[in-house]
Amino acid sequence: QVQLVESGGGLVQAGGSLRLSCAASGRTFSNYNMGWFRQAPGREREFVAGISRSGRNTDYVDSVKGRFTISRDNAKNAVYLQMRSLKQEDTAVYYCAASRETLFGDSVYYLNTNYRYWGQGTQVTVSS
Repeated sequence: QVQLVESGGGLVQAGGSLRLSCAASGRTFSNYNMGWFRQAPGREREFVAGISRSGRNTDYVDSVKGRFTISRDNAKNAVYLQMRSLKQEDTAVYYCAASRETLFGDSVYYLNTNYRYWGQGTQVTVSS
């Protein structure tokens, strides 16, 4: 079992920055591929960024490429999402997610169904 707790959300003006953090507990953190998803009102939850177990592989949804950076610190059991040049359309609840535990491969996962554990979410609101 893995527990995930997000923090760092808030209200920011367009063009500003926020850094989301996700603290994990319960198992060997480096055995999990991690991801960030978001859900805006009236919309489905969407993949934002993913990072492999080692941290060597990352990927992003096209709308955030060049603005968001995902990283992880396996020694601290944490994953981060640095968000820059924020836009109003980035407003959403952001969720941290962990895959099923794996000892093989080092991949980025893109689908909701690839992730087994979810945090409670943190609200990000970007104002004009």
